[in-house]
Amino acid sequence: MDDITFLQLLLANLAIFAGAFLQGLAGYGIGTLSAPLLFLISPLFLPGPLILNAVLLTVLILWRSRSSLSFRPVRFAIGGDIVGTLLAVATLALLTARGFELAFGILILLAVFLSVIGIHPALNPRNSVIAGAASGYMGTITAVGGPPIALIYQNEQGPLVRANLSAFFLFASLASAVALFFSGFIATREWWLFAAMLPGTLIGFIASGHLINRIPFGALRPIILGIAAIAGVSAIIKALLP
Repeated sequence: MDDITFLQLLLANLAIFAGAFLQGLAGYGIGTLSAPLLFLISPLFLPGPLILNAVLLTVLILWRSRSSLSFRPVRFAIGGDIVGTLLAVATLALLTARGFELAFGILILLAVFLSVIGIHPALNPRNSVIAGAASGYMGTITAVGGPPIALIYQNEQGPLVRANLSAFFLFASLASAVALFFSGFIATREWWLFAAMLPGTLIGFIASGHLINRIPFGALRPIILGIAAIAGVSAIIKALLP
């Protein structure tokens, strides 16, 4: 914890509060919004501490939205996620610190691109497997796995989206956390940082419950994507500078 200051912990809690609040409203967002902000605060917050907080958050949201869950389409995405997660762990094992920054930046910009291109893939087994694999790969490396799986749910209703995405992200986050733990990327420091960020996660979840039907997600989307794009470009520049 000597590498993290009190100010960084405070900023990290604000960043994860914003992401948890957004995910409570829309079904995803703790990765897309919080991960880029946390990277700018300190790369030590990624991916392990954020993924551990995502596990807790998805449990809470899934419990709140359980009556709207339709598990059949989720199971295909989970199958794809397993493949993507294994590929991501293999990738992390080969990356240096600079390579991680470069991969983070590229995958963040890819997530932004997927969010703005405007394609509308159908919610079917094939697309669910592909989206699950892409989400598992990106989520394990960067903690940003939302955009691929969100694409196939963009035309569905809010309660179904929150329930199904939470069910998928619960499995995906757990799979990523287990894979990172056994690969040595989650150790004592990551557990301490997870605990230090818990207040932001819990307060964000509680706040979203009070405003879940009052704030349109579409109004927040450009801001989220703008923040993510800035962080992605920053990571690439940092990796390329001597």
